[in-house]
Amino acid sequence: MSEQASLDPAAAAVVAKAKRLMLITSATTLIALAVVLGLIGYRVFSLEGSVPPFSVAAAIVPPGAKVIATAIGDGHLAVTLEMAGSVEVRVFDLKTFKQLGRIRLAPQP
Repeated sequence: MSEQASLDPAAAAVVAKAKRLMLITSATTLIALAVVLGLIGYRVFSLEGSVPPFSVAAAIVPPGAKVIATAIGDGHLAVTLEMAGSVEVRVFDLKTFKQLGRIRLAPQP
C-alpha cells in the first residue's frame, strides 16, 4: 500500500503542496547559484589584465616641480603642480598613465 493511499485527502494535499514548494525552492536556489557562478566567471575571464607596476613619478612630476594636490575620479588622475611660481593641473588616464590634458593657472594682474 502506498503512503499517500493511507493518508486522508487533506493530509495528501498538504504533502503535495509541501513537495511542490520544496521543488520551487530548490529550483530557485539552483538558478541563483548558477547566476552567481556565471557572474564570477564573467568577472574572472573578462578582466583586462593588470598593469605591471612601474614608476610613473618621472612621467608625472617634472624636475623642480612640487606636488600640491592629487585627485582621483572617473578613471582619471589629476595632479596639481607648482613649477617656478606657476600652478599647473595635469590630468592622466589611470590605466595607462598617459597625459590627457594640462591646465596652467596663472595669477591675474
